[in-house]
Amino acid sequence: MKTIGSFTARMPVVFVSHGAPDALLKSPDVVRCWEGIGQSMAPPRAILAVSAHWETRVPTASLAGAPETIHDFSGFSPALHRMRYPAPGAPALAEHVAQLLGAAGIAADLHPTRGLDHGAWVPLTVMFPQARIPVTQLSVTRQSPADHLALGRALAPLRDDGILILASGAITHNFDWIDWHAADAAPPLQQALAFADWVAERLAVNDAITLCGYRGIGAGMAAHPTEEHLLPLFVALGAGEGTLPTHYRPLFAYGGLAMDAYVWPSS
Repeated sequence: MKTIGSFTARMPVVFVSHGAPDALLKSPDVVRCWEGIGQSMAPPRAILAVSAHWETRVPTASLAGAPETIHDFSGFSPALHRMRYPAPGAPALAEHVAQLLGAAGIAADLHPTRGLDHGAWVPLTVMFPQARIPVTQLSVTRQSPADHLALGRALAPLRDDGILILASGAITHNFDWIDWHAADAAPPLQQALAFADWVAERLAVNDAITLCGYRGIGAGMAAHPTEEHLLPLFVALGAGEGTLPTHYRPLFAYGGLAMDAYVWPSS
């Protein structure tokens, strides 16, 4: 991979629940959490953002030199549509990602222009607000949690090149659980809290096997009627394997969206 800057420290791995796009405007507790995570690490040389909002047939990384800010939502404040995250792209990193995946026997692809969807730019706006660090986005696929765990393991060497792997999804993602009128300080929906607690318990003992079978537990399929929002967690788990993550739990959003974040340490 071509050099991007000169920073070479081993980086942590981060998973965030990005919630609804208006977390930036309506969830100050979440914003404080993301700020703290960003400030807790040395600046990375580049960022690989793995977002639930880009789903492709095989893992695909973006070659965009100046990724556009994608406003892939509707019905929220016009202020969100005016927001931009003008970070430079990282095409050399995208190419290196494809090489790492290919070496691990994982078919991968490159996209010439894909920008940053809200799963990427919303947390990045808080974590690295100056938008100076090169960033590329990597898709999830319709493959299994175990496949995404293997994907994360294949990407783990990036950490030693000063690359931050930022996985962005959701610990719970059932629209039937959401109360759009609920304040963040309202008690969370019990089903959402129970599933978030179960995930935390499994991650605390590095139980990847049980986590991969989450749809077989009582609340698993209810917490995720479709899988794409939990799959980034498995990428992070694979990339951070060998260490236990620090768990952050800001207030739930809209009652049913667990906003938990996890950081696998650099050492």
